[in-house]
Amino acid sequence: MPRSRYKSLVDTFAADIRAGRLAPGTRLPTHRQLASAEGLALATATRVYAELEAMGLVSGETGRGTFVRETSLPPGQRMDQHAVAVGVSDLNFNYPSLPGQAELLRTALRQLALSGDLEALLRYQPHGGRAQDRGAVARHLRLRGLSVAAEHVVIVNGAQHGLAVCLMALLQPGDVIAADALTYPGFKVLAEALHLEVVPIPVTAHGPDLEALQNLCRRRPVRAVYSMPTLHNPLGWVMDLDSRERLVAIARAHNLHIIEDAAYAFLAEAPPPPLATLAPERTVYVSGVSKNIATGLRVGFVAAPLAWMPDLERIIRATAWNTPGVMTAIATAWLDDGTVERLEAQKREDAQARQAIVDDVLSGLRYVRHPSSYFIWLPLSEEARADQVAMALMRENVSVSTAEPFATSAHVPHAIRLALGSVDIETLRSALIKVKRIVGLYG
Repeated sequence: MPRSRYKSLVDTFAADIRAGRLAPGTRLPTHRQLASAEGLALATATRVYAELEAMGLVSGETGRGTFVRETSLPPGQRMDQHAVAVGVSDLNFNYPSLPGQAELLRTALRQLALSGDLEALLRYQPHGGRAQDRGAVARHLRLRGLSVAAEHVVIVNGAQHGLAVCLMALLQPGDVIAADALTYPGFKVLAEALHLEVVPIPVTAHGPDLEALQNLCRRRPVRAVYSMPTLHNPLGWVMDLDSRERLVAIARAHNLHIIEDAAYAFLAEAPPPPLATLAPERTVYVSGVSKNIATGLRVGFVAAPLAWMPDLERIIRATAWNTPGVMTAIATAWLDDGTVERLEAQKREDAQARQAIVDDVLSGLRYVRHPSSYFIWLPLSEEARADQVAMALMRENVSVSTAEPFATSAHVPHAIRLALGSVDIETLRSALIKVKRIVGLYG
């Protein structure tokens, strides 16, 4: 097929989709049907759809076909950072806050202004953080079931920076890292930027399919596994002890690094020990204070084997030099004086209250969640399309995320994730009522 004719067919499809002549959700002819109708080779028909998919105009779904995408969906539904318009209920991002947190900050700033070492906070800090700050984090981690010395801790600029530091320190471009088939979008962004190959681990109702991980490690040169064992985002599971021990056994058998993301771990009460406790010689534990205190307080921490500290500190130096002294001093003071522990208990109660509203409003729908989490996963029916549901909700001034940002496999389920922690209670109830109505219309 001459290139001009091939491009002409792509351009015709693209123009019809953008003009609305092919509506979102329209099922396009199969590759064979397109080839037959246009007199093309099957490979060329496949190439046409591949280019349209690369343009973001269609999506190919295994076993279902090729569908026109909802192209007017705002970037926020793909989990890019966005400013929510006035009047829009944000069920896309989580930035849970409690009444009185601003006053806590005012008090902390006043206390800091009177402290004797204020001048020191204006100078460069050690790359891994001051000894007293690392000690405060180590003491806090005991509440998470992780007993480490301060020398095993580095301070970073939030958990996302912590993930970046770990990936850059432990892996090389082209390395293979295993992750759940549905996982934290920020990890996916980092892996792509660092040219890491992410291979999906199928998920079950209670955690990753560890038999599949075992088989994957036998077939591929997997270097690391990225895991959220304590309150998974977006599926809300907490892996049981047997599963954690089996994951550790697989990691030891295949010499894998374990990257344990514990950003939401504070919401789970009395979970099993962290992977970093079960396999301290090969695990980096990453968390921060964005969720348990506030998203604007960009302070995080990594606990890791002592042998890895020089590499972690080298990457901190290369990417940020050190963490901001003032913010770190505030965060670690709150770790030491019990403020963070109190906020975590209050946020668990707040999340549970919001989940109770979910149970009340979404009764009759099937959803996946942890009873103390700030989000739910809402699978849609076979007939429904997530992009259409998300766009219909946006027209109702409710912003949600589709499954696409979370998916590491070629198969993207039709589902939406609802973040519960960024709006007040009454706004949440009103938004969930709209969600139930729209899902009912499309499902």
